[in-house]
Amino acid sequence: MSQYVVAALYKFVTIEDPETFRDNLFRFMTEHEVRGTVLVAHEGINGTVSGTRANVDSFLGYLRSDSRLADLEHKESFTEECPFLRTKVRLKKEIVTLGIDGVNPNKVVGSYVHPKDWNALISQDDVVLVDTRNDYEFQIGSFKNALNPNTTSFWEFPEYVKTNLDPNKTKKVAMFCTGGIRCEKATSYMKMQGFDEVYHLKGGILKYLEEVETEDSLWEGECFVFDDRVSVDHDLSRGEYDLCHACRMPISAEEKASELYVLGESCPYCSSIHSEEDKARLRERQRQIELAKHRGEQHLGSNLAQIREQRRNEKLAEKERQRKAQEA
Repeated sequence: MSQYVVAALYKFVTIEDPETFRDNLFRFMTEHEVRGTVLVAHEGINGTVSGTRANVDSFLGYLRSDSRLADLEHKESFTEECPFLRTKVRLKKEIVTLGIDGVNPNKVVGSYVHPKDWNALISQDDVVLVDTRNDYEFQIGSFKNALNPNTTSFWEFPEYVKTNLDPNKTKKVAMFCTGGIRCEKATSYMKMQGFDEVYHLKGGILKYLEEVETEDSLWEGECFVFDDRVSVDHDLSRGEYDLCHACRMPISAEEKASELYVLGESCPYCSSIHSEEDKARLRERQRQIELAKHRGEQHLGSNLAQIREQRRNEKLAEKERQRKAQEA
């Protein structure tokens, strides 16, 4: 039986004093050996954590002892090794960043669709199915016939809607994401833009994979997750993907067999964008990782958020270059 429980959770709820909430939560997680990342903001809480069954249950009990979080829902999966190295509780302006003022899922939101009813909805001819996740998530798995907004960050989603969807023409829109949180804001935003029939998958992909049998599933591929497992399959077991340690893109066994793949240094996605200086730095980082393994220690490596931000900026710069070339 798997040793560690992985719990994903979120809730939009007003937290008047997020600093105190953060400090108390971090103290509890540290004392109870619960690892992972939790984001705290005035608008609510969002996170994925892991620990033993008893410790995760204690963590969830602690959160639900707060009357504001008494009905907090979560999704679970299991793994043999803890997929997180550290415990982090961070203050944020938003628990999922859309960057649009006034979007409040507690005031207006789309219609929730339970996993058991999802297939029937997205099989309708007049429903436009949109994946609200980012492109690197979409590429390793999504629902059949879903549209890819080709975003590198969620705050690009409003521009996608403005350019590609029209409330006067698109009557029914169904959206989904990993755990449900991005869709809460996405549907709230779209309702504000005049879209009438907006639906989203309650509990996200993870809840769908948990409740819908494989033989009945319309999910294709694996689901990207934000921890060391990289992806999970339809049984919510660890998937077949790995991460490129240089650019943090999910990579398949086939991509790892490419001549452009060098462990810790490059992969087919980033080989051409790293300078020789970058590659030398990455080689040294990989050497330090191997030395740490040999000593039986953990090497924390580069900051994941920093690497993703760098990759996002590079892609945005390329899009801007292409736009200017078209205008010339």
